[in-house]
Amino acid sequence: MNTKQTGDETEARILAALIADGYSVSVPFGDNDKYDLVVDTGTELLRVQCKTGWIEGDVVRFKTTSKTTADGETTMESYDGSIDAFAVRCKETDELYWVPIEDTGKKSTYLRLTEPEIDHPSVNRADTYRFEVRLP
Repeated sequence: MNTKQTGDETEARILAALIADGYSVSVPFGDNDKYDLVVDTGTELLRVQCKTGWIEGDVVRFKTTSKTTADGETTMESYDGSIDAFAVRCKETDELYWVPIEDTGKKSTYLRLTEPEIDHPSVNRADTYRFEVRLP
């Protein structure tokens, strides 16, 4: 499976889970927006970027920048101001996570699967970002 197919599968699984949870979800036309979905919570519309995460040691890691190529030049762009949250599917476990943009790092975000050695505000515990816990 290539990266486009993997991304499409992630987006489809996230879309299905949101609809199953009773949310109204819109899909923007084309691939020109920084967000993949618009989720209607009943009180607000949230712009959501879908990402595929992977297990790296004892964390689920996902990229928090957009990589594009134009005229042979590759650029990395932040999602700041363009989205409200990341919806992440871990490809190894198929677990879904909802991560508000303000809880993410500049290039990647790591969701810890195991209990950390120290309790620190910068540690993102994966279980606190699971869909059933974090969805608005």
